[in-house]
Amino acid sequence: MQKTNAMRRLDAARIAYEILTYTVDENDLSGIHIAEQLHFPPEQMFKTLVAKGDKTGPLVFCIPVAEELDLKTAAALTGNKRIEMVHVKDLLSLTGYVRGGCSPIGMKKTFPTYVDESALSYDRITVSSGAKGAQLLLDREALLQFIQAKTAPLTVK
Repeated sequence: MQKTNAMRRLDAARIAYEILTYTVDENDLSGIHIAEQLHFPPEQMFKTLVAKGDKTGPLVFCIPVAEELDLKTAAALTGNKRIEMVHVKDLLSLTGYVRGGCSPIGMKKTFPTYVDESALSYDRITVSSGAKGAQLLLDREALLQFIQAKTAPLTVK
């Protein structure tokens, strides 16, 4: 597999990771489908969502693949009255990544990043590699520090 920007950034920072590859199904890019293919617990696999706050601009949220982002909670947490998801057509120009391959590591710019507190239950979690067809499995604490993420409850209860 060709190195992605996320992998290059981790390599430069000497952060160890494993690459978990899967077959891309353009009809089902869901994280649950990927977790099933990889035989990996979906609660340890985190999807990257990009939103815009009415006051802050772009924000990045990482939540377990089977969960849904609580927009009200996320807005309050980030000092916004409301947030909305970035439109898929704007994702590449904003982050450098496409839908189904958006990684919290190595975006074009550094945006405030929040990871669901459930990640604290695991030593290692996965996030997208920055390309469809591969997930990165890495140390949770190393990831949180590297992307300067805050943890908080982010999902709909």
